[in-house]
Amino acid sequence: MTHYAAPLRDMQFVLLELAGLEQLARLPGCEDATPDTVEAILDEAARFAGEVLSPLNRSGDQEGVRLDGDVVTMPAGFAHAYQQFAGNGWNGIGCEADFGGQGMPKLVVAAVQEMWKSANVSFSLCPLLTTGAIEALTLCGSAELKAAFLPKMVSGEWTGTMNLTEPQAGSDLAAVRTRAEPQADGSFRVFGQKIFITYGEHDMTDNIVHLVLARTPNAPEGVKGLSLFIVPKFLVNPDGSLGARNDVRCVSVEHKLGIHASPTCVMAYGDGGGAVGYLCGEENQGLGYMFIMMNAARYAVGLEGVALAERAYQHALNYAKERVQGPEIGSRTGAKVTIIHHPDVRRMLMMMKSQTEAMRAVAYVTAAALDAARCHPDAGERKRSQAFAELMIPIVKGWSTEMAQDVSSLGVQVHGGMGFIEETGAAQHLRDARITTIYEGTTGIQANDLIGRKIARDGGATIRAVIGLMQGLDGQLAEQAGDDFAAIRRALSGGAQALSQAVDAIVATFASDARSASVGAVPMLKLFGIVAGGWQMARAALAAQRHLVTGEGEATFLQAKIVTARFYADHVLSQAGGLAYTVVNGAPGALALSEEQF
Repeated sequence: MTHYAAPLRDMQFVLLELAGLEQLARLPGCEDATPDTVEAILDEAARFAGEVLSPLNRSGDQEGVRLDGDVVTMPAGFAHAYQQFAGNGWNGIGCEADFGGQGMPKLVVAAVQEMWKSANVSFSLCPLLTTGAIEALTLCGSAELKAAFLPKMVSGEWTGTMNLTEPQAGSDLAAVRTRAEPQADGSFRVFGQKIFITYGEHDMTDNIVHLVLARTPNAPEGVKGLSLFIVPKFLVNPDGSLGARNDVRCVSVEHKLGIHASPTCVMAYGDGGGAVGYLCGEENQGLGYMFIMMNAARYAVGLEGVALAERAYQHALNYAKERVQGPEIGSRTGAKVTIIHHPDVRRMLMMMKSQTEAMRAVAYVTAAALDAARCHPDAGERKRSQAFAELMIPIVKGWSTEMAQDVSSLGVQVHGGMGFIEETGAAQHLRDARITTIYEGTTGIQANDLIGRKIARDGGATIRAVIGLMQGLDGQLAEQAGDDFAAIRRALSGGAQALSQAVDAIVATFASDARSASVGAVPMLKLFGIVAGGWQMARAALAAQRHLVTGEGEATFLQAKIVTARFYADHVLSQAGGLAYTVVNGAPGALALSEEQF
């Protein structure tokens, strides 16, 4: 199994040419993110990812985690790697300086996090959950709670989790039954069981801070009655030292298809008299607070899609350059060649490469919008950036993870029969990627959010503005000579038109017939993702051409960007028309059968 090498050239290209790193560094609060500083950060992150995390990816998958009593033992090397990770300050790279963080913009954090996820996705899930918990506590916690927990969470000395779902609830959080009983000292006693809790228990840190959704005695029914509680594994004394063990324990770990080195726990609260918990924010406002964590996690899971696609591509490319099999098609000598010479293998590799680059571009551009929504001095620009980012989050999460399935599956296919054999390692990427379309909201949930909250609610105004930006590239593309740019222009124009047609159908249908509109939700998400990816690939091709004209940059890399954009136009963006047809016309066939006819 090959080790991971961060694609620094492409990352830097996207940061500078598409996501606007130089402009971002001029915003208040982002001044430290200069291109030189960011380059140094990425270089060091790439070294850590390649030398420390990547070698543990395969061994962690094979060894898995072990539960002894209520103690989870991580695979060999993970605890030491985590101590290095926290000791080097990586856990707090995007956190507020007031609590010991480095305060880097989300755009920079996204590039760094992609490396952790590519190198070792199981390892990366621990800081992912901690980061979400930090963000929720920062925005919603009292001064006392922040002082007690944030410094050591930001430093990575303690980790965090989010506890939402329960055996009977699944994605229906209205069915949550965990209860929290108030105590005379202002704390609560928490009772209940939570499932699918990533890193709910492990042996890498001294304490784990659980953020738990529960109901107080007089809470209203449904999601309006949920409150958020901080329930630490160990109680914290007034001087900051650890006190008694809290009444929260891991009672089992799940046996999973992938991410074997990430403990997915069933957590029991209050079996011994009640777990001590502290109300975070206002009572009955827990779901809103938890959505802070969920939105951060959804974006991060979308990055997992990008990262796993990149890892699968690197693995397949390495194999294709080494595996000798058969003569080249059309060859008269009969000499055997490496399989990268075979047209269908090249097609598969280009599918992997182009979709991965498109996903990365969409994710980084969205991260930059999140930064602008927070830091831009102009209120109107902050509002526009926030609307754009909210529109794109379901795409980053839903489309990127769906594409990761396709890319990692192609990685197995490039390996042929050897890809089906665990020893080559190609299958691990496919197994690890499979969960990404499910947790933090399935693709269907992301798609329903997209068509309902993000398109229909504002009458399609935000997405039509984005389509306008796509169409605005037409003149620039028309000015470029050659077949590559003509193909890119033609495909992007058709994709934008197809997307506009689908938006019109969703807006016209959703209010009167949400059920029919929802049949097209996932096709709509895929359509928007593909066209958004094509938009960014076209921008990348234009930027590469500008540098080629001026003689700046590495010519072979820049030429490859143009060719890759052309391939994406011909093989991926060309799917837009069919998806739009499904969005507009797909409901009758999906809804016509009675339950007995299935």
